[in-house]
Amino acid sequence: MSSETRSRRLAALLALPLVLSAACGGENQEADIASANPPAAPTVSSVAPQAEGKSAFYDAQLAYTQCMRKAGLKDWPDPLLSGYADWPKIEVVQEEEERKDSQTKLSEAMQACKEPMQKAMQLEPEKDQQKVYESLLAHAQCMRANGVSKFTNPTMLNGIAQPGGDPSPTDPQLSTNSPAYKQAETACRGKLIEQAQGMQ
Repeated sequence: MSSETRSRRLAALLALPLVLSAACGGENQEADIASANPPAAPTVSSVAPQAEGKSAFYDAQLAYTQCMRKAGLKDWPDPLLSGYADWPKIEVVQEEEERKDSQTKLSEAMQACKEPMQKAMQLEPEKDQQKVYESLLAHAQCMRANGVSKFTNPTMLNGIAQPGGDPSPTDPQLSTNSPAYKQAETACRGKLIEQAQGMQ
C-alpha cells in the first residue's frame, strides 16, 4: 500500500495491534497501525455474550471498539473472531471520515481510546513472521499483476516482515485513490492473511 494509504491508516489505527508494533518497537508506521476494532455491539450487555469463549486479545480489541464508538465513530467495526481488525470495514469508516472532516473525529477518538488500544496491543499473539512475509509477497505480486507495476515486495528485517507498497513513501509514486489502484486492491485483498491485513 502506498504512503498515502499508510498515513491514512496510521491516522486511523494507531490504536490497533495488527502489524509489527510490539516486535518492531515502533520502528515501522504499520506497527502503529496494527489491528483495529470494528462497528457493531452497541452496549456492553449485548456484546458480553459474544465475547464469551474468545481470547483476551479479542476482548481487549472489543473494548477498544466500544471506546471508539463511544468517542463518536458509531460504525467502527467489531474485530474478527481472531481478534484482528476487520480492515475492509475500517477503511470504509476512514474514507467516510475523510469526506466529512479530514478525519478530525477519528484523530480525537484515537486519542481518547489510547489506553484500551495499548492494552489490546500488549495482548496481540505472536505472529508467524514467515507466514506474514509470504502473505505480503503474494499480495505485492498480485498488485503488480493487476496493473500496479510499481508496488514493491516486502522485506525481512531482523526476522520481522516489513511491508512493501510505494517505492518512495516520502515522495509517493502510487495514487491509492485511483480507480485502477482500488480495483487491484480489491482483487488482491484475499492474498493477505489476518495477521498481515492493514500492513500494506
